[in-house]
Amino acid sequence: MPSALITGITGQDGMYLAELLLSKGYRVYGLIRGQNNPKRALVEQEVPGVRLLTGDLTDLSSLIRAYEQAQPDEVYNLAAMSFVAYSWENARLTSEVTGMGVLNMLEAIRLYAGDDIAKVRFCQASSSEMFGKVQEVPQRETTLLWPRSPYGVAKAFGHHMTINYRESYGLHASTAILFTHESPRRGPEYVTRKISMAVARIALGLEKEIWLGNIDAKRDWGFAGDYVEAMWRMLQQHDGDDYVVATGQTHSIREFLSIAFRRAGITDWAGCVQHDPRLLRPAEVDMLIGDPSKAHQRLGWEPTVSFSELVEMMVDADLAEQRVLASK
Repeated sequence: MPSALITGITGQDGMYLAELLLSKGYRVYGLIRGQNNPKRALVEQEVPGVRLLTGDLTDLSSLIRAYEQAQPDEVYNLAAMSFVAYSWENARLTSEVTGMGVLNMLEAIRLYAGDDIAKVRFCQASSSEMFGKVQEVPQRETTLLWPRSPYGVAKAFGHHMTINYRESYGLHASTAILFTHESPRRGPEYVTRKISMAVARIALGLEKEIWLGNIDAKRDWGFAGDYVEAMWRMLQQHDGDDYVVATGQTHSIREFLSIAFRRAGITDWAGCVQHDPRLLRPAEVDMLIGDPSKAHQRLGWEPTVSFSELVEMMVDADLAEQRVLASK
């Protein structure tokens, strides 16, 4: 029975990945920060087969302890301060967790495994936000990184550090350059879930409007459940490598709104959306679109959920949830 350790187990990717690995017969450990983590109960409810360990990406000794307890064959580093807008307000903490945290994970493997470093395979969840001010369309594994947020800068540090440990120590390390991916498990602070929740509440007569920033920003959106499959496939390869994980299609927030409102039975939605300039980024990333050819060819990976299906899935889930909450 192979063993896997997942950081960021409380996020959407962590839970989908845990479900995937458990279905494949893995012994799965999840790293959570603090004994009284408020999301611990959520993980225990959603993915009861996961064994939870306490650790902190900023504390090297706690990571070494976690490796010794889990004895992992595979490590997936999904943890990060991942809300981009928040990273301008907390640039230092974002850098310590999202950037230096990767170095701590890698160094902990080196110290734990010693001369037998090849026994552990490592996957770093990198981000399309590293491309920022895009230098090439679509973006590939070789595209120059030009991050436009503290989050993107921290992710770029972790990305290059992972490559460095692969080349310096022979660690089987892969980077998954994940383009934007969503699901009903997405946190309410993210614009897509903010939209799906607001649309559900507007359709049920619980709210009248939603306030947003730049609705013409474009992203390459996929389903989180598909993207964790790509990460698992990376660690089944003979060698570690870097892969763009994307759909190869781009859509605007305006399109997301249109599909979401239509799914909820609202065709004329313009009056429901208000502009709030405070929600604009200090440095905007206008369009990201990935070239997933390498993942297709080397991993045999393809996304299974279309953009419209993803939006409808999220709206349906929030309509069901809001009906239950409204009935209490």
